[in-house]
Amino acid sequence: MKVALVYDRINKWGGAERVLLALHEIFPKAPLYTSVYNPKKAPWADVFQIKTSFLQKFPKASSAHEYLATFMPHAFESFDFDKYDLVISITSEAAKGIVTKPKTLHLCYCLTPTRYLWSGHDDYFKNNTLKFLSRPVVSYLRRWDKMASSRPDKFIAISKEVQKRIKKYYGKESVVVYPPIDVKQFKSPDVKKAHDKGYFLIVSRLVPYKRIDIAVRAFNELKLPLKIVGTGVLSRKIRKIAGPTIEFIENLTDKELLSYYIGCKALIFPGKEDFGLSLLEAQILGKPVVAFKGGGALETVVDNKTGVFFYPQTQEALTKVLERFDKLCFNPIDSVRQAQKFNKDRFKKEFMQVVEKILNKR
Repeated sequence: MKVALVYDRINKWGGAERVLLALHEIFPKAPLYTSVYNPKKAPWADVFQIKTSFLQKFPKASSAHEYLATFMPHAFESFDFDKYDLVISITSEAAKGIVTKPKTLHLCYCLTPTRYLWSGHDDYFKNNTLKFLSRPVVSYLRRWDKMASSRPDKFIAISKEVQKRIKKYYGKESVVVYPPIDVKQFKSPDVKKAHDKGYFLIVSRLVPYKRIDIAVRAFNELKLPLKIVGTGVLSRKIRKIAGPTIEFIENLTDKELLSYYIGCKALIFPGKEDFGLSLLEAQILGKPVVAFKGGGALETVVDNKTGVFFYPQTQEALTKVLERFDKLCFNPIDSVRQAQKFNKDRFKKEFMQVVEKILNKR
């Protein structure tokens, strides 16, 4: 069976990229199609045979892809998949819009329906992070995105939260296969020395829907130590409101990030996430989580056992939880066991069960 993978863009590292590497283990010969590729920012991708679109020739395309939103539909429609039996698109944007013939099975592993067009539209445009997109352009992209959602033969959602969005915005049914956490990478000898150094931790891109501003304001008020690992379009804005107890950290290796997890008191998770891989990365190390009660956190965190929720999504609600956090008790073993349920072998097995079930019906 000839297989191809398709991903929106290859210029970063995160949860979706871990999914790609897990799929590479299942389909090691499958090439990876994408709009743009930045090898310096994505060294993890050198295991793939990568095929880029015409956008790769645009100046600075791989580092400023957001300005190419209107070109993305054509970029993915321009690929030819006639020689493949199975194409898997991994996407939160335009990759699901590829065109395949009836003989080719197209499965879409949906990270979320295009966020800035649907569930996160108000956040993005309220924060002026996409102010260069005019209303007519957004309307065009919404129409195309809705039309493109009819192209996959089957949707696979990364969580029940995303499953609901696929139904709401695209009118499509889907099955859930949770993304993998690579448990093996957390079996470092350093993990056995895990201890609390007194600081709280955020591991996140600094973009509107993550609501990092809520945490910053709460920690400013309480004057508690907080380390924020990540970058994004709101970096400058968030740094401006951060007080002296808040530290920003960028460009960490996996080993360096592991050391920050090991030393933290708890992970802070203020956004309504599609799934939230950092929630599991903290728990696999026995660390509790303080998370907003919504989105993927409801599927990965056990309230008052592996973490604690705050609600509503406000500074005041988070502050109240942080004020009583030291009085709460968590057993690290509970957190580890919860995270182990989302291991990579489980992902590979469940994903292939879906593929085989669909192939058997054709």
